[in-house]
Amino acid sequence: MSIHYFCRHCGAKVGMIEKTAHNTEALGFNHLTPDERKDFIHYHNSGDIVVKIICEDCQEALERNPDYHQYETFIQ
Repeated sequence: MSIHYFCRHCGAKVGMIEKTAHNTEALGFNHLTPDERKDFIHYHNSGDIVVKIICEDCQEALERNPDYHQYETFIQ
């Protein structure tokens, strides 16, 4: 079972954790609300987990252009 991290705006792969067992508290998932978990964490039948985050490039774009927060995807 692996955890794959992808940017929720541009789709870039940010990283991956390969491990057979994961502690959700160590990963910080316990700090998310149920709605946030539903939006950001996706479980696949294979046992892999995909987590949507924000990459550094998109974070910088959001800081420079705060109005981009209204869009789910702003990279063209």
